[in-house]
Amino acid sequence: MIVVNQKKNRSAGMSLVEVLMSMAIFGVSFYSLYAGMSVGFSFIGHARENLRATQIMVEKMETIRLYSWDQINTAGFIPATFSESYYPSATNGASGGAVYSGEVRILPGPTGHSYSSDMRRISISVNWRTGNRTQSRSMNTYVAKNGLQNYIY
Repeated sequence: MIVVNQKKNRSAGMSLVEVLMSMAIFGVSFYSLYAGMSVGFSFIGHARENLRATQIMVEKMETIRLYSWDQINTAGFIPATFSESYYPSATNGASGGAVYSGEVRILPGPTGHSYSSDMRRISISVNWRTGNRTQSRSMNTYVAKNGLQNYIY
């Protein structure tokens, strides 16, 4: 008896359904990766803008900390408004990024205490625009008449 080994003549390719499923999985994976990277970069940009706002406020606070009591209480000595850029050393026409506009307010100290006339509350607020949203941050501190500035000068 002769045994004939009959092999089915099948092609080694993939079916159309398998190709479509693999393309769908690849497409969803690629879109997810791209979306994740986009969100990550936007979070980093937002964190950088927040950090720059904090740097601006701390710079203003440190400058005020070095003023004397008379300078702090002199009207107009400390400018009430200011403007800073995100990237202040931009050269050759490069964009400076977000523009931060700020306000410095010198307010009376806490009320109802014997030392109220010897203290001032300093409030610094910064606003900037990112896309369609306006962002803002603020910082407060107190300055005393016989505080640190009298020991420096």
